[in-house]
Amino acid sequence: MSDGAAADDSSDISTGNTMRERADESRLKLWLLLGANRLVLTAGMAVIFFALFVVVGTVLYPPLQAIVANTSTLKYLFSQMIGAVITGVTLVVTISQLVISQENGPLGDQRRRMSNTMDFRKYTTELTGEPARADPSAFLRNIVQVAEERTNRLEEKMTGHDNEELAQEIDEFSESVTGNAQVVRDQLEGGTFGSFGVLNAALNFNYGWKIFQVERIADDYEDDLTDEENELLEELRTALSMFGAAREHIKTLYFQWALIDLSQVILYMAIPALLIAGCMLVFVDDGTFTGMILGMEHLLLVVGAAFTVTLAPFMLFTSYILRIATAAKRTLAIGPFILRESQR
Repeated sequence: MSDGAAADDSSDISTGNTMRERADESRLKLWLLLGANRLVLTAGMAVIFFALFVVVGTVLYPPLQAIVANTSTLKYLFSQMIGAVITGVTLVVTISQLVISQENGPLGDQRRRMSNTMDFRKYTTELTGEPARADPSAFLRNIVQVAEERTNRLEEKMTGHDNEELAQEIDEFSESVTGNAQVVRDQLEGGTFGSFGVLNAALNFNYGWKIFQVERIADDYEDDLTDEENELLEELRTALSMFGAAREHIKTLYFQWALIDLSQVILYMAIPALLIAGCMLVFVDDGTFTGMILGMEHLLLVVGAAFTVTLAPFMLFTSYILRIATAAKRTLAIGPFILRESQR
């Protein structure tokens, strides 16, 4: 699904702008997939998993104490979890190594990367009329502001145009662009790269659909537009295109940042997970924790908590991948392409 996924009609100028408006998803689902802090989401998943484990263990018969006394359930469970944690950590670290390897290379490759970056900053400086900002949020905000300013100039030029239909479309288009731009600039204000806030704000600027509308208007009203009006449309199209390229670059940097951050946090979580799994494997049996509290076995609570902790690295991995995969899916196409979700 891309920027204009909610649009069904090419003449629908004021189609949904923000991702929430374009996506056929509930606000809660999008918040869980994208907006929620990944550590908080992981903690929520862990609490729900622990609660369900305890409820099922309390309701079902025979009780866990009897199962542990007659079988090797705990030894089998936690010996498997030790292998799973080690394998999972190795996998995540390997992914991070692949990400980091993209930053390595001979001097010639690094020179080309630097040259491309400086060329784009030069184009941005020419676009905005001031030095390109070093902060990603300010960088994107300046481009959005230029797109808004050029839209306003286009609207002023078209006011009172002989073709009333063209003037009306420009007015509606301008309202859509400026409204969307103001929302995105407010969201980018003070944003810090590393958090998802900067990329989330950038995803809310529906630049692809706006580029298409500029191209459509220029083609549909070719005979009614003067050279100056065509030039204003082209200038707006350039600003929108620059935002698209900048957003894709920021998105790529965020994905790399998030995967490296994921590997670090999982390594931190793997040590206590392995420690608890080892302790449960070696020291705990049916006689270690006896008694009940509020109708729940002590052993059940301990096993549930230990099992949840050993699963925490996988839950964290899931929460990060959900965000990265969702953001990647929403931005698969660069430019004015519309990818609609099909029925499974």
